[in-house]
Amino acid sequence: MKSRHPRKLAENTPAFSRGGANPREIPASEAKARLSELLDAVERGETIAITRHGRRIARLTPDAQHRLQEIKQAMENIEALRKEIRKRSGLITAEEIVSSIHEGHKI
Repeated sequence: MKSRHPRKLAENTPAFSRGGANPREIPASEAKARLSELLDAVERGETIAITRHGRRIARLTPDAQHRLQEIKQAMENIEALRKEIRKRSGLITAEEIVSSIHEGHKI
């Protein structure tokens, strides 16, 4: 017969960052005492399930919108760096070559 209560995972079990199919479970009393540490783990992408009497009652999950903003900013920074490197190296793209040809310039 299957247990009605989800099994507890070891403290070092990694969790999935998207909702967590098997998030680390922490009793509510322990979560209260370790909230700052748990928030640090969530900030790193971990999902944590909080339990009361062995039943999941809540989840701490990363803020997806915040993470998307971080990724978008990183992509913009990479693009700006790529443009700066190309500018400093004097390299030109295929699009620039085609554009110059259409404008009648010699390369």
